[in-house]
Amino acid sequence: MLIASIVVSVLLAIAVGGSGVNKLAKNETVMKGMDVVRVPRDGVWMLAVLELAAALGLVVGIFWWPIGVAAAIGVIVYFVGAIVAHIRVSDTKGLGAPAVLLLVAVAALVLRLLSM
Repeated sequence: MLIASIVVSVLLAIAVGGSGVNKLAKNETVMKGMDVVRVPRDGVWMLAVLELAAALGLVVGIFWWPIGVAAAIGVIVYFVGAIVAHIRVSDTKGLGAPAVLLLVAVAALVLRLLSM
């Protein structure tokens, strides 16, 4: 279980960290998605910081499990919020990525807890 936990955590950290970097870089595709869910452009950096912190926490959590558990819970909460934001504006086309990442975050949490 530990190897599976590490693999899933690293892959999730790459995905979440990449998303955070794209938000900080104000990638136009990402910014258009933020516009759809009505996130103010001047507030996107806060989401980026949360994602980068989560990515760091997932990686650190490989070595110290409480941080990994906390980071996985944080990612779960983040993507539940993302799904709610998409539902709030009736953007069903935008639900795919947050739903998949939510499931991966749940898997990361479960695997981390099972590998203790």
